[in-house]
Amino acid sequence: MIRVGYIALNTYRETVRDKVLYNLVLFALLMIASSYILGKISVYQEVKIIKDLGLAAISIFGMAIAIFVGIGLVSKEIDKRTLYSLLPKPITRVQFLLGKYFGLCLTVLVNVLVMTAGLYFLLFLMSEPFEPALLKAIFLIYVKLTVLVGVALLFSTFTSSTLAGVFAGFVYVVGYFSTDLKNFDSVVDTGALPQITKALYYLLPNFKNFDIKAPIVAGDIVPMTQIVWATAYGLVYVSLLLVASAWVFQRRNLK
Repeated sequence: MIRVGYIALNTYRETVRDKVLYNLVLFALLMIASSYILGKISVYQEVKIIKDLGLAAISIFGMAIAIFVGIGLVSKEIDKRTLYSLLPKPITRVQFLLGKYFGLCLTVLVNVLVMTAGLYFLLFLMSEPFEPALLKAIFLIYVKLTVLVGVALLFSTFTSSTLAGVFAGFVYVVGYFSTDLKNFDSVVDTGALPQITKALYYLLPNFKNFDIKAPIVAGDIVPMTQIVWATAYGLVYVSLLLVASAWVFQRRNLK
């Protein structure tokens, strides 16, 4: 685990130096700030709009960070040939992948915390009291992003950065329409397409499980059992993704 921690910390240091990362966080903070202006346009709805757009910004830009940085976790090391100097040392391929995964998860966590601080600061300027319920939505957003990091890592183990980005983006979009995929046979009941969509439903992550933004913004109570269940679902899916990534990477010819 010491070796995994070393790689994770090194990955974090590399990613925080990426200019793209800072640009994404800056755009997210600007989007959160712009919600204040939009809120002023809507009478009596400014706080809800700020919360809604703030959570959306954390989710969207967190997704961008997870994908755009995650797809290069392995391919960049191969292109720069730094991977060849690491693996001959007493570091296994599994340790390398785990370190990369946890390093990017740490990067995503830090950026989510920065965006969260920006959202709460804006609410503070609005003289709004501290609302712990928002942290539930933000926590599940982060769990969702850790799953997406795992997806990006899996694709980066066997394809180029460009294709990995396309595949990860596809999984993210389709993951929000999982229920529609499951019920697709009620619309089209001929051919192999219904079977394919149902297979995708069971294979791809259901990102709707992590989306509690609407009830939180509306002021509804989200039970802790739902938070725990979604977290457990995310942990299981991440575990499967890491196992699949390790299996693929172990068999990849790096020469």
